[in-house]
Amino acid sequence: MRITELLTKDTIQLQVSSHSKNGVIDELVSVLDQSGKLQDRDEFKKAILNREAQSTTGIGEGIAIPHAKTSAVKAPAIAFGKSVEGVDYESLDGAPAHLFFMIAATEGANQTHLEALSRLSSMLMDMDVRKALLNAATKEEVLEIINAHDGEDKKEETPVETSDPGGKILAVTACPTGIAHTYMAADALKAKAKTMDVNLKVETNGSGGAKNVLTQDEIESAIAIIVAADTKVEMNRFKGKHVIEVPVAEAIRRPEELLNQAMKKDGPVYKGGEQEEDTDKGSEKKQKSGFYKHLMNGVSNMLPFVVGGGILIAISFLFGIQSANPDSPEYNEFAAILNTIGGGNAFYLMVPVLAGFIAMSIADRPGFAPGMVGGLIAATGQSGFLGGIIAGFLAGYVVLGIKRLTKNFPSALEGIKPVLIYPLLGIFITGVIMLQFLVEPLSALNTGIQNWLDGLGTGNLILLGLILGGMMAVDMGGPINKAAFTFGIAMIEGGNLAPHAAIMAGGMVPPLGLAMATTLFKKKFNDNERKAGIAAYFMGASFITEGAIPFAAADPFRVIPSIVAGSAIAGALTMFFGIGLPAPHGGLFVFPVVEGNPFLYLLAVLIGSVITALMVGFLKKPVK
Repeated sequence: MRITELLTKDTIQLQVSSHSKNGVIDELVSVLDQSGKLQDRDEFKKAILNREAQSTTGIGEGIAIPHAKTSAVKAPAIAFGKSVEGVDYESLDGAPAHLFFMIAATEGANQTHLEALSRLSSMLMDMDVRKALLNAATKEEVLEIINAHDGEDKKEETPVETSDPGGKILAVTACPTGIAHTYMAADALKAKAKTMDVNLKVETNGSGGAKNVLTQDEIESAIAIIVAADTKVEMNRFKGKHVIEVPVAEAIRRPEELLNQAMKKDGPVYKGGEQEEDTDKGSEKKQKSGFYKHLMNGVSNMLPFVVGGGILIAISFLFGIQSANPDSPEYNEFAAILNTIGGGNAFYLMVPVLAGFIAMSIADRPGFAPGMVGGLIAATGQSGFLGGIIAGFLAGYVVLGIKRLTKNFPSALEGIKPVLIYPLLGIFITGVIMLQFLVEPLSALNTGIQNWLDGLGTGNLILLGLILGGMMAVDMGGPINKAAFTFGIAMIEGGNLAPHAAIMAGGMVPPLGLAMATTLFKKKFNDNERKAGIAAYFMGASFITEGAIPFAAADPFRVIPSIVAGSAIAGALTMFFGIGLPAPHGGLFVFPVVEGNPFLYLLAVLIGSVITALMVGFLKKPVK
């Protein structure tokens, strides 16, 4: 694909009228919108400004390349604007910007689009191209200049090999969107290396994935590595090597200085783990998004346990609700195996894995074991996924504290820190805090809720249904959920079947409502969440409330109120319709045996699920 298939006459503005950065962005967004390239003008502009907040796209030399990759883009495109007078664009070199290329990439931009965008970024490193564009008098002339320098069929460049006897320098470039700065930084380093007769290889981490990837042999024989990145790259492979870490724009601005620094090995030896943590702290953006990043690391690694285990449990119900119970006439050996794998093992690991990976995100590998142990204590102490989140953050920051306290230990003890000191103290301190200060209060909370429900009785059935349904959604398997479920079982044994019908309806709504939300409001969820939504349909239909946990953990302040509202209404409607449920579990599979009208019971669940889906769709923001 040629660049001029993305940059066309109707996306060129020969003279921008604005004299400010925001004004130029507004003008170019309008150009793209008026040419029919955008789905949502406001969302695209927000994505552009979010990218600017990470680091300015005014790269110097009179160029600015604002860019974003988002679902707000209908078709990939490039808008061009020019200002002969110049605009203060907060450029890296402090000089006014004259040439503006706004890149609009779709969320699922294909490889040919990405390659064209990266070629444009590389082309702008050529001074002759910049001069020609600044002097262009017509739109046709702009397109001719771009076409003349667009090496569409150019293959990926090979490493810059020279006769330099000093050895090879390696580099990695990466920016958050991977469609502009990544390639400009790589080209700046390669061009300068050629003039300096320096042996260089650059790995680019762009939108289309890593290219020209550094091999382990190359890393081992390298003099030093330059990492010019504004986003996370795989660093542990550089352990023991001199590594120079800078923002990606620095490689564009001062490639010669970085190459000289690398030739002199003027960079710290990368130790891995602890050093990576320190690097993260130096990034303002990572500080701002740290909590969310750590939480999502736990959620994404927990998700396979929720989906795989939940569906196995649902399949076991096909053989009968009591098919996993050896004392039941419905007992089926295969169903029992499925239930044991899904519930007894996959679900058992769910909370410990959540906590372990949260802690690992915070404190690197030394945080994993304390996090897992803290999560296991949370799970066995009936504190559910909320207890697991607490345990994960607790363990992570406990290990960070231990790292700081032991930072000045003799170098002879460096080797035993990760294998003895961190796990020993981390597991001990996390375990003590969980057992002494968290498990008992949560257990007391569970008992108190149970006693309160017993006191309510069945005097006001609709109010009781509202409360029981809502309780099932508050912590999705934690003490509040379990208290409501236990109360329902006790009521069944006492001959009162109405409360447990409300409880099951309330437990089905969270995964069903969130599954509906992923279908109706796709832009509000990322790709993994949309895929998890498919599994959530099955888990909701099978009364597996835990199917909602990944969504609630990722965005608790919007998701939890939505599922509690939907579940509470479903529970109240169940009581209003006069439904009774003799079975303790089973979801849709036991609807035929309910007392009352099973279709009204289904209607209650659907109404609650739709309310949850609509609330989530209204409250959640579109995924960037």
